[in-house]
Amino acid sequence: MKKPEKQRRRRGVILTSTGLEKILTAKQEAEYRDNRGHRFTLEVLSEKTLLGVDTLMKVFACESGVDKQTLKHCFQAFNLTLENSDYYRPNLPETDTINPQLLPELPEGQVPLNSPFYINRNNLEQTCYQEILRGGSLIRINAARKMGKTSLITRIINYAQQQQYHTLYFSFRLAERSIFQDLNHWLHWLCVSISRQLDLDNHLPEDWDEFLGGKINCKIYLEKHILSHLDRPLVIAFDDLEYLFPYPQLREEFFSILHLWHEEGKNKPLWQKLRLIVAYSPAQELDKTSDTYQSPFSLGLPIELPNFTSAQVRELSQRQGLDQNFDSEKLRIFLGGNPYLIRLACYHIVRGDCTLETILATSIGEENNIFADHLKRLLWHLQYLKGNLAAIFAKVVMAEKDIEIDLMAAFHLESLGLIHRQGKFCRVSCPLYHQYFSEYFRQRSVFLPQKTSLLAKKITLAHFDTSEKSRYAI
Repeated sequence: MKKPEKQRRRRGVILTSTGLEKILTAKQEAEYRDNRGHRFTLEVLSEKTLLGVDTLMKVFACESGVDKQTLKHCFQAFNLTLENSDYYRPNLPETDTINPQLLPELPEGQVPLNSPFYINRNNLEQTCYQEILRGGSLIRINAARKMGKTSLITRIINYAQQQQYHTLYFSFRLAERSIFQDLNHWLHWLCVSISRQLDLDNHLPEDWDEFLGGKINCKIYLEKHILSHLDRPLVIAFDDLEYLFPYPQLREEFFSILHLWHEEGKNKPLWQKLRLIVAYSPAQELDKTSDTYQSPFSLGLPIELPNFTSAQVRELSQRQGLDQNFDSEKLRIFLGGNPYLIRLACYHIVRGDCTLETILATSIGEENNIFADHLKRLLWHLQYLKGNLAAIFAKVVMAEKDIEIDLMAAFHLESLGLIHRQGKFCRVSCPLYHQYFSEYFRQRSVFLPQKTSLLAKKITLAHFDTSEKSRYAI
């Protein structure tokens, strides 16, 4: 008698970063509320969720699938509702229906809050969540362009909103340039913007004493008309700080204001309601303000966003729907673990626009390669930023080993994500940039070193892999 064919077992579902973050936050709140801040043991969690200890370990490890009902039980135990964005199904069989939440997502701007493609950054999110709960706190997010600064800010703000905090977000990139021309105009704009977003009355200009100066007026305005009217903490995020740098007077005054607000929050209960987030790129730390004491770059909790690790790239590629045999490590090394480039590559590979092999062969002659727009923007910055960056970067590209360059230029190149720095020395951040720009500079003979050996043109991927484990070469 022919044995009936076994039904192919489903691999189950795994929590996304969003789902894991949600359950861990709820668990932490329950521990503070019900267990005096002490962590629940697995046995206590088992009683609370009615799930076995082994099953709970699978849920929180996010490495092997469990059935959807298990996640529902876990979420319900903490008064949460399991949503589509909270889980994904790895390596879906062909008979499975497609989860709309997991359709390919073009990486434009910040990663949406409900996106299953957001990858947690080694618990940096949890560190920021804990810090924003502290009165008078300031979080400094420092990273190159397209490394995820705004995506992280959005999640900190979302967490603060879950705590019923007031939240405000300002992007200096989106602000009209006309308001930067006059200091008093800008300070008025800032105070009025805060008032309006909080639905508070505008008391300008009648409550603005020109004899006191902008910094003191701002402080008094916040005390009298903002903070004293709030019964809950206020989180203000200032993104794209670099757009203030062409305006030295405005920049120095604003930095002085940030410094004053943060210092007030250390001692005064009223100012402890205020929590600040500022985000900027590495080059800004070298700016020479008239009073270095007023610089915000030594204040608060510093957060630096690293490139993706091997595990993070593998997780993202699987969430995007790439086969488990996909060589995510080769992609990571070629793109230097850059989050934006990794997401862009996975998106186009899933859509069938290209393959890993065509990505590895990216050259300047391909006008329609998936990185073309990004690479052209980098070229524009190299050509139009001050300091002859193109010539300096050409020397880095064609060097046979890590080299030392002008410090200000190094910070600008690092802000663009083009180099990695280790002490005084730097190297090109990834093989994609080395491959593309070495060809570009050779074609144009842009101030290259007189002696450029073939070795410089045949650097393997291992040269760019800074991880301790891997020395991966093509």
